[in-house]
Amino acid sequence: MERQRYQQIILSHARKPQHKGKTNPIHRQNQGENPYCGDKVDLTLMLDETETKIEDIKFEGTGCALCLASADLMAGAVKGKDISKALLMVENFREMVMGESTLKPPLEKLNIMQSVSQFPTRVKCVTLAWHTLKGALITK
Repeated sequence: MERQRYQQIILSHARKPQHKGKTNPIHRQNQGENPYCGDKVDLTLMLDETETKIEDIKFEGTGCALCLASADLMAGAVKGKDISKALLMVENFREMVMGESTLKPPLEKLNIMQSVSQFPTRVKCVTLAWHTLKGALITK
């Protein structure tokens, strides 16, 4: 039952992402690519006036269902968050995907990706968007 739920969530976010497109305006942008499997993610962010909070985040990309679903789930999780909180979430997500921790509420729905830790080559698929986000946030 859990595996079926996992597949439904991944496929739903990959096929009908809620955060697809480009923000308007674009305050930060970054592209990430995994040359081993062909996954590509282009993130755009709209920040608040003080440039400390993510007002909106969108992505465009190509790749496997895991990569695209992770990008969509990430966008939903970090939208409205302070940049410092979003950077901490990147690290927490990485630890969770590596099987080192479990995310606590309100981020527990991202734990759906934890089973990827059993497949090291797939970890890069689910972390690509998160690494791309980190690059966008630490580069001005």
